[in-house]
Amino acid sequence: MPIRIPADLPAQEILNGENIFVMDMMRAAHQDIRPLEVGILNLMPNKIETEVQILRLLSNTPLQINIDLIRIDNQAPKNTPKAHMDAFYHAFDDVADKRYDGLIVTGAPLAHLEYEDVKYWDRMTTIMDWARRHVQSTMFLCWAAHAAIYHFYGINRRLREDKLVGVFSHRVQDDKNELMRGFDPQFDAPHSRYGEIPASAYDDVEELEVLATSAHTGPYLIASLDKRLVFVTGHPEYDPDTLEQEYWRDVQAGLAPKVPQHYFVNDDPSNDKNVTWRSHGTLLFTNWLNYFVYQNTPYDLNTLSSSSS
Repeated sequence: MPIRIPADLPAQEILNGENIFVMDMMRAAHQDIRPLEVGILNLMPNKIETEVQILRLLSNTPLQINIDLIRIDNQAPKNTPKAHMDAFYHAFDDVADKRYDGLIVTGAPLAHLEYEDVKYWDRMTTIMDWARRHVQSTMFLCWAAHAAIYHFYGINRRLREDKLVGVFSHRVQDDKNELMRGFDPQFDAPHSRYGEIPASAYDDVEELEVLATSAHTGPYLIASLDKRLVFVTGHPEYDPDTLEQEYWRDVQAGLAPKVPQHYFVNDDPSNDKNVTWRSHGTLLFTNWLNYFVYQNTPYDLNTLSSSSS
Protein backbone atom coordinates (compact mmCIF):
# COMPACT_ATOMS: atom_id res chain seq x y z
CA MET A 1 0.00 0.00 0.00
CA PRO A 2 1.17 3.55 -0.59
CA ILE A 3 2.16 6.54 1.41
CA ARG A 4 -0.01 9.57 0.69
CA ILE A 5 1.80 12.83 -0.01
CA PRO A 6 0.98 16.14 -1.74
CA ALA A 7 0.75 15.72 -5.50
CA ASP A 8 3.56 18.14 -6.36
CA LEU A 9 6.07 17.15 -3.66
CA PRO A 10 9.44 16.63 -5.44
CA ALA A 11 9.94 13.36 -3.54
CA GLN A 12 7.05 11.82 -5.51
CA GLU A 13 8.93 11.86 -8.82
CA ILE A 14 12.05 10.40 -7.21
CA LEU A 15 10.13 7.62 -5.46
CA ASN A 16 8.08 6.82 -8.55
CA GLY A 17 11.35 6.42 -10.43
CA GLU A 18 12.37 3.80 -7.88
CA ASN A 19 9.07 1.93 -8.38
CA ILE A 20 7.92 2.89 -4.88
CA PHE A 21 4.15 3.18 -4.60
CA VAL A 22 3.10 6.67 -3.58
CA MET A 23 -0.39 8.09 -3.96
CA ASP A 24 -1.49 11.67 -4.31
CA MET A 25 -4.25 12.96 -2.06
CA MET A 26 -6.96 13.00 -4.75
CA ARG A 27 -6.58 9.28 -5.46
CA ALA A 28 -6.25 8.36 -1.79
CA ALA A 29 -9.47 10.19 -0.90
CA HIS A 30 -11.48 7.57 -2.81
CA GLN A 31 -10.18 4.64 -0.74
CA ASP A 32 -12.51 3.56 2.07
CA ILE A 33 -9.85 2.91 4.70
CA ARG A 34 -8.57 4.62 7.82
CA PRO A 35 -4.98 5.53 6.95
CA LEU A 36 -2.30 6.08 9.54
CA GLU A 37 -1.51 9.71 10.31
CA VAL A 38 2.25 10.23 10.53
CA GLY A 39 4.05 13.53 11.05
CA ILE A 40 7.68 14.22 10.16
CA LEU A 41 9.33 17.03 12.10
CA ASN A 42 12.23 17.73 9.76
CA LEU A 43 15.13 19.51 11.46
CA MET A 44 17.75 18.83 8.77
CA PRO A 45 18.98 21.73 6.58
CA ASN A 46 18.41 19.88 3.31
CA LYS A 47 14.72 19.16 3.80
CA ILE A 48 14.10 17.55 0.41
CA GLU A 49 16.91 15.01 0.73
CA THR A 50 15.72 13.97 4.19
CA GLU A 51 12.10 13.77 3.03
CA VAL A 52 13.03 11.30 0.32
CA GLN A 53 15.11 9.18 2.67
CA ILE A 54 12.38 8.84 5.28
CA LEU A 55 9.48 8.47 2.85
CA ARG A 56 11.36 5.66 1.13
CA LEU A 57 11.56 3.74 4.40
CA LEU A 58 7.92 4.39 5.30
CA SER A 59 6.71 3.10 1.95
CA ASN A 60 7.55 -0.58 2.48
CA THR A 61 4.35 -1.48 4.33
CA PRO A 62 0.81 -2.62 3.39
CA LEU A 63 -0.59 0.32 5.37
CA GLN A 64 -1.79 3.55 3.82
CA ILE A 65 -0.12 6.51 5.48
CA ASN A 66 -0.99 10.20 5.41
CA ILE A 67 2.14 12.31 5.80
CA ASP A 68 2.34 15.77 7.36
CA LEU A 69 5.68 17.56 6.97
CA ILE A 70 6.20 19.85 9.97
CA ARG A 71 8.63 22.73 10.48
CA ILE A 72 9.78 23.86 13.89
CA ASP A 73 9.95 27.58 13.09
CA ASN A 74 9.43 30.03 10.23
CA GLN A 75 13.10 30.63 9.48
CA ALA A 76 14.07 29.80 5.91
CA PRO A 77 16.51 26.84 5.86
CA LYS A 78 19.76 27.45 4.00
CA ASN A 79 19.52 24.43 1.71
CA THR A 80 15.80 24.30 0.91
CA PRO A 81 13.84 26.78 -1.24
CA LYS A 82 11.36 28.96 0.62
CA ALA A 83 8.73 28.04 -1.96
CA HIS A 84 9.11 24.38 -1.04
CA MET A 85 8.65 25.12 2.65
CA ASP A 86 5.62 27.31 2.02
CA ALA A 87 4.01 24.73 -0.25
CA PHE A 88 4.55 21.51 1.68
CA TYR A 89 5.28 22.22 5.34
CA HIS A 90 2.90 22.87 8.21
CA ALA A 91 3.79 25.20 11.04
CA PHE A 92 3.59 23.31 14.32
CA ASP A 93 0.90 25.66 15.62
CA ASP A 94 -1.30 24.65 12.67
CA VAL A 95 -1.21 20.95 13.64
CA ALA A 96 -0.99 21.29 17.42
CA ASP A 97 -4.63 20.28 17.85
CA LYS A 98 -4.22 17.20 15.68
CA ARG A 99 -3.45 13.68 16.93
CA TYR A 100 -1.06 11.36 15.11
CA ASP A 101 -0.49 7.64 15.00
CA GLY A 102 3.24 8.22 14.56
CA LEU A 103 5.78 11.03 14.58
CA ILE A 104 9.37 11.03 13.31
CA VAL A 105 11.78 13.69 14.54
CA THR A 106 14.95 13.91 12.44
CA GLY A 107 18.48 14.67 13.47
CA ALA A 108 19.93 18.18 13.30
CA PRO A 109 23.47 19.60 12.79
CA LEU A 110 23.71 20.96 16.34
CA ALA A 111 26.50 18.77 17.69
CA HIS A 112 28.46 21.30 19.74
CA LEU A 113 25.63 23.33 21.22
CA GLU A 114 24.25 22.78 24.68
CA TYR A 115 20.59 21.92 24.34
CA GLU A 116 19.46 25.09 26.09
CA ASP A 117 21.55 27.14 23.64
CA VAL A 118 19.70 25.78 20.60
CA LYS A 119 17.59 28.66 19.29
CA TYR A 120 14.45 26.56 19.11
CA TRP A 121 14.99 24.48 22.26
CA ASP A 122 11.90 25.86 24.00
CA ARG A 123 9.78 25.00 20.98
CA MET A 124 11.46 21.59 20.77
CA THR A 125 10.55 20.75 24.37
CA THR A 126 7.00 21.94 23.78
CA ILE A 127 6.70 19.58 20.80
CA MET A 128 8.20 16.64 22.69
CA ASP A 129 5.73 17.11 25.54
CA TRP A 130 2.92 17.55 23.04
CA ALA A 131 3.90 14.27 21.35
CA ARG A 132 3.44 12.38 24.62
CA ARG A 133 -0.20 13.50 24.60
CA HIS A 134 -0.99 13.56 20.89
CA VAL A 135 1.07 10.76 19.29
CA GLN A 136 0.86 7.00 19.72
CA SER A 137 4.57 6.41 19.05
CA THR A 138 7.40 8.85 18.30
CA MET A 139 10.73 7.93 16.73
CA PHE A 140 13.67 10.27 17.39
CA LEU A 141 16.76 10.08 15.14
CA CYS A 142 20.39 10.91 16.00
CA TRP A 143 20.59 14.39 17.63
CA ALA A 144 16.87 14.32 18.34
CA ALA A 145 17.25 10.95 20.10
CA HIS A 146 19.83 12.30 22.55
CA ALA A 147 17.87 15.53 22.97
CA ALA A 148 14.69 13.62 23.84
CA ILE A 149 16.49 11.32 26.28
CA TYR A 150 17.87 14.42 27.98
CA HIS A 151 14.47 16.09 28.10
CA PHE A 152 12.46 13.11 29.32
CA TYR A 153 14.99 11.35 31.53
CA GLY A 154 17.65 13.94 32.43
CA ILE A 155 20.47 11.91 30.83
CA ASN A 156 22.91 14.23 29.11
CA ARG A 157 25.23 13.21 26.31
CA ARG A 158 28.94 13.78 26.40
CA LEU A 159 30.82 15.10 23.38
CA ARG A 160 33.57 13.11 21.74
CA GLU A 161 36.77 14.86 20.71
CA ASP A 162 36.51 13.30 17.28
CA LYS A 163 33.39 12.66 15.25
CA LEU A 164 31.91 9.18 15.24
CA VAL A 165 31.35 8.64 11.54
CA GLY A 166 31.05 5.52 9.46
CA VAL A 167 29.14 2.26 9.23
CA PHE A 168 29.38 0.11 12.35
CA SER A 169 28.31 -3.34 13.43
CA HIS A 170 25.62 -3.68 16.12
CA ARG A 171 24.19 -6.58 18.07
CA VAL A 172 20.56 -7.19 18.95
CA GLN A 173 20.07 -7.23 22.73
CA ASP A 174 16.46 -8.41 22.83
CA ASP A 175 15.37 -10.51 19.86
CA LYS A 176 11.92 -10.96 21.38
CA ASN A 177 11.08 -7.27 21.12
CA GLU A 178 8.79 -6.59 18.15
CA LEU A 179 11.01 -3.77 16.95
CA MET A 180 13.78 -6.32 16.42
CA ARG A 181 11.62 -8.89 14.63
CA GLY A 182 13.40 -10.28 11.58
CA PHE A 183 16.73 -8.66 12.45
CA ASP A 184 19.92 -10.64 12.10
CA PRO A 185 21.76 -10.99 15.43
CA GLN A 186 24.40 -8.65 14.02
CA PHE A 187 23.63 -5.79 11.62
CA ASP A 188 25.18 -2.57 10.31
CA ALA A 189 24.03 1.03 10.64
CA PRO A 190 25.54 4.44 9.75
CA HIS A 191 26.48 7.06 12.35
CA SER A 192 27.56 10.68 12.00
CA ARG A 193 27.69 12.45 15.36
CA TYR A 194 29.80 13.79 18.22
CA GLY A 195 27.41 13.10 21.07
CA GLU A 196 27.29 9.80 22.93
CA ILE A 197 25.57 8.30 25.95
CA PRO A 198 27.17 5.24 27.59
CA ALA A 199 25.14 2.08 28.11
CA SER A 200 25.48 2.37 31.88
CA ALA A 201 23.40 5.58 31.84
CA TYR A 202 20.30 3.53 31.06
CA ASP A 203 20.75 0.99 33.85
CA ASP A 204 18.56 2.82 36.34
CA VAL A 205 15.84 3.91 33.92
CA GLU A 206 13.17 1.25 34.32
CA GLU A 207 10.98 2.67 31.55
CA LEU A 208 13.65 2.15 28.86
CA GLU A 209 15.18 -0.91 27.23
CA VAL A 210 18.33 -0.93 25.10
CA LEU A 211 17.43 -3.11 22.12
CA ALA A 212 20.63 -2.90 20.07
CA THR A 213 24.12 -1.72 20.85
CA SER A 214 27.67 -1.66 19.54
CA ALA A 215 31.11 -1.77 21.08
CA HIS A 216 32.03 1.20 18.86
CA THR A 217 28.92 3.36 18.98
CA GLY A 218 27.30 2.47 22.30
CA PRO A 219 23.52 2.01 22.50
CA TYR A 220 21.96 2.37 19.06
CA LEU A 221 18.31 1.59 19.60
CA ILE A 222 16.42 2.33 22.83
CA ALA A 223 12.66 2.12 23.37
CA SER A 224 10.23 2.80 26.17
CA LEU A 225 8.40 -0.24 27.49
CA ASP A 226 5.04 1.29 26.53
CA LYS A 227 6.28 1.62 22.89
CA ARG A 228 5.46 5.33 22.87
CA LEU A 229 9.08 6.49 22.49
CA VAL A 230 11.83 5.11 20.23
CA PHE A 231 15.36 6.53 20.17
CA VAL A 232 17.73 5.75 17.28
CA THR A 233 21.21 7.22 17.77
CA GLY A 234 22.33 6.62 14.17
CA HIS A 235 21.02 7.24 10.66
CA PRO A 236 19.25 4.15 9.26
CA GLU A 237 17.60 6.45 6.72
CA TYR A 238 20.87 7.48 5.03
CA ASP A 239 21.27 6.94 1.29
CA PRO A 240 24.30 5.01 0.01
CA ASP A 241 26.17 8.23 -0.79
CA THR A 242 25.15 10.43 2.16
CA LEU A 243 28.29 9.82 4.23
CA GLU A 244 30.39 10.35 1.10
CA GLN A 245 28.72 13.69 0.42
CA GLU A 246 29.24 14.77 4.05
CA TYR A 247 32.91 13.79 3.87
CA TRP A 248 33.72 15.71 0.68
CA ARG A 249 31.68 18.70 1.83
CA ASP A 250 33.83 18.91 4.95
CA VAL A 251 37.02 18.39 2.92
CA GLN A 252 36.08 21.31 0.67
CA ALA A 253 35.33 23.41 3.74
CA GLY A 254 38.87 22.80 4.99
CA LEU A 255 37.75 20.88 8.09
CA ALA A 256 40.12 17.91 7.59
CA PRO A 257 37.40 15.36 8.43
CA LYS A 258 38.04 11.76 9.39
CA VAL A 259 37.39 9.22 6.69
CA PRO A 260 34.15 7.40 7.60
CA GLN A 261 35.07 4.03 9.08
CA HIS A 262 34.07 0.79 7.34
CA TYR A 263 32.33 2.78 4.60
CA PHE A 264 34.76 3.03 1.73
CA VAL A 265 36.48 -0.19 0.72
CA ASN A 266 39.73 -0.31 2.73
CA ASP A 267 38.73 3.07 4.22
CA ASP A 268 39.97 4.74 1.03
CA PRO A 269 37.68 7.52 -0.30
CA SER A 270 38.79 6.76 -3.84
CA ASN A 271 37.29 3.27 -3.60
CA ASP A 272 33.71 2.03 -3.84
CA LYS A 273 31.41 2.16 -0.83
CA ASN A 274 30.27 -0.67 1.44
CA VAL A 275 26.48 -0.27 1.55
CA THR A 276 25.40 -2.80 4.17
CA TRP A 277 22.64 -1.14 6.23
CA ARG A 278 19.65 -0.48 3.98
CA SER A 279 17.71 -3.72 4.50
CA HIS A 280 17.84 -3.37 8.28
CA GLY A 281 16.94 0.31 8.05
CA THR A 282 13.83 -0.56 6.09
CA LEU A 283 12.98 -3.37 8.52
CA LEU A 284 13.31 -1.04 11.50
CA PHE A 285 10.80 1.45 10.09
CA THR A 286 8.44 -1.32 8.98
CA ASN A 287 8.49 -2.93 12.43
CA TRP A 288 7.93 0.43 14.10
CA LEU A 289 4.93 1.20 11.90
CA ASN A 290 3.41 -2.24 12.37
CA TYR A 291 4.07 -3.14 16.00
CA PHE A 292 4.56 0.19 17.77
CA VAL A 293 2.09 2.26 15.76
CA TYR A 294 -0.57 0.28 13.89
CA GLN A 295 -1.03 -2.54 16.39
CA ASN A 296 -1.41 -0.13 19.31
CA THR A 297 -3.04 2.99 17.97
CA PRO A 298 -6.81 3.50 18.48
CA TYR A 299 -9.08 3.62 15.44
CA ASP A 300 -10.39 6.94 16.72
CA LEU A 301 -7.34 9.08 17.40
CA ASN A 302 -9.41 11.36 19.60
CA THR A 303 -9.38 8.57 22.20
CA LEU A 304 -5.59 8.43 22.27
CA SER A 305 -4.55 8.35 25.91
CA SER A 306 -1.98 10.67 27.40
CA SER A 307 1.31 9.26 28.61
CA SER A 308 3.87 10.62 31.03
CA SER A 309 7.49 9.69 31.42
